[in-house]
Amino acid sequence: MIRRLSTKWVLAVLAAVVVPFLGFAWFVNAQLAERLSWNVARHYLVSLAGDLAGRLDDLVEERRLDIELWAEDPLVEWALGDYEGDEAVFVRPLRERFNRFVSRGGAFDLLLVVNADGEVVAHNTMDRSGAQMSPELLALVMGREYTSEAWFADAMAGDQSAVDQHQAQLFQGAEEDVVDPANYHVGFAEPVWGPNDPTLPVGVIYGLLNWSVVQAELDEVGERDPFSGFIGADLSSSSYSWLWRDDANTIIAHKDRGLYGMRVQEDVGLPILVESARAGEWDLFPEYEFRGNKKNAAFKHCASKEEGGLGWVVGIGINNEDISVTIEELSRLLISATLLVLLIVVLWTLLIARRTTQPILALEQGTRRVAAGDLDARIEVSGKDELAELARAFNQMTEDLQSSREQLVRAEKEAAWREMAQQIAHEIKNPLTPILLSTKLLRRARDEQSPELDKILTRTLELVERQVANMREIAKEFSDFAGARALAPEWISLDQLIQDVLELEAAWAEELKVEVVREGEGGELMVDPARLHRVLINLISNALEAMSKGGTLLVRVERSALEVSIEVLDEGSGLDETALTHLFEPHFTTKSHGTGLGLAICKRVVDEMGGRIELGPRRDSDGTRAHVVLPIGEAPS
Repeated sequence: MIRRLSTKWVLAVLAAVVVPFLGFAWFVNAQLAERLSWNVARHYLVSLAGDLAGRLDDLVEERRLDIELWAEDPLVEWALGDYEGDEAVFVRPLRERFNRFVSRGGAFDLLLVVNADGEVVAHNTMDRSGAQMSPELLALVMGREYTSEAWFADAMAGDQSAVDQHQAQLFQGAEEDVVDPANYHVGFAEPVWGPNDPTLPVGVIYGLLNWSVVQAELDEVGERDPFSGFIGADLSSSSYSWLWRDDANTIIAHKDRGLYGMRVQEDVGLPILVESARAGEWDLFPEYEFRGNKKNAAFKHCASKEEGGLGWVVGIGINNEDISVTIEELSRLLISATLLVLLIVVLWTLLIARRTTQPILALEQGTRRVAAGDLDARIEVSGKDELAELARAFNQMTEDLQSSREQLVRAEKEAAWREMAQQIAHEIKNPLTPILLSTKLLRRARDEQSPELDKILTRTLELVERQVANMREIAKEFSDFAGARALAPEWISLDQLIQDVLELEAAWAEELKVEVVREGEGGELMVDPARLHRVLINLISNALEAMSKGGTLLVRVERSALEVSIEVLDEGSGLDETALTHLFEPHFTTKSHGTGLGLAICKRVVDEMGGRIELGPRRDSDGTRAHVVLPIGEAPS
């Protein structure tokens, strides 16, 4: 199969195109895919951290701006003013506006207006859900001494003040031990300037922002799963975010509420993250392991307190296995594309190889038909390429060969007939010459009334009879050589047939002083007895003729399961190289008489009986060895 041209073609294309392509695909998969995925993921983490930090900065700025706007509201200023008791008129509308702001905004739990003496002037009475605040909470708000609060002191000194994430004492109650973002707040305090002295605050407005608003910003990262498109639209990632205090060590927001207030370095055991966050403003964390998962994460510092922020540190992380999913997905895509390209290349190559090799296969079949002698073989020609030209040349060649063979056959027939006619004429002319001379002598004796007429007549008749018998023998040899009579096989005794032939030649052997020796038995076999008789007569006659000085003639017979071997070994003069080359050719003879058809007839007869015949020098002594092998045939029933 591998020796076929189409197979070699496919293998060549695979070696020249597919193998380098597979190597390139492997390189892309092993090198570029992983690097691309990891680099994109890490840069994406940094981008997400920066985006979340920006949104938190905006959130803080917006909530601070809310308090600033309230500090500039005339109702607040009037409520803090000294109008001989009439300032209480402004408290009720201010409270109503506070209620609407809190319930509609859903961010602040408490808005307070505190005068310079630390007394509450106004506050909201409804919570974020629009429900009335409890009397206990209202009593706690009204009865607290605010002058001891740091934010109050800062605001009365004319500075903005903010209280970072904490559990506000005003809201401590039954759920104070429950770690819930709703129990935590961020406080914003703004001074309220009086109309008479713009450098002296007349009071403070303070707002408590519920921490769940901040936590919601972080939870949104996990809910919208920004990595889902990166790792696959049908997959969810492990991405999540967290928030640290400005010390870059204390956890103040996390999807796992149990981590609230924990120290990253001391409690969580990840000092490397603290060191990285303190070393820069915006970067990737070193790869780390948390709760059995290897992770990659990025951080970004929010605006510092000097910049109006709270200096928080935002972090966003994802499990490494989620990024590996992207690599695996890319690898599967690359492998699928590679296999698809490989399949297309192989199929296309097979198609081209098939279309290309079909004319070659047709040419091969046509060549085999021509080699088998079928010169009528033709190849269908399609196209105008080199293979089509080759097919046309093949068809022209077979036409020329067919024409040449017809001419050659005619010439060979004519030559054979001429040669046969010449040989027959030569062989017949020899006996006709003495016949013609004898008849002329007889005619002259009759015309002259010769007293020797009877003797001449008797001698002439005897000569004519001998020459006619000779011509009949010549005709018989030509007939046998031509194969005019079909074989008539029958079961015979080979030993008896050999014995009959040796008895016919016994007188000649005795005259030549040749001792005839027989060895072995042949048993019965299926042959044409007359044809085999002639073969043995010819071989033994040739052997006796070669032994003019006497000697031993050995006839050896051996029988096996399927065939019989007959050897005739003489001690004659042997055969030269030329004779050995042309022994079985018609009309070749080393004698001065005969037609030269004897051995040619023997070979034809043996071949027709399914056997084989060989002549060559003896191995053990001088002389010639004639060897005939014949199949036994089926055993007689």
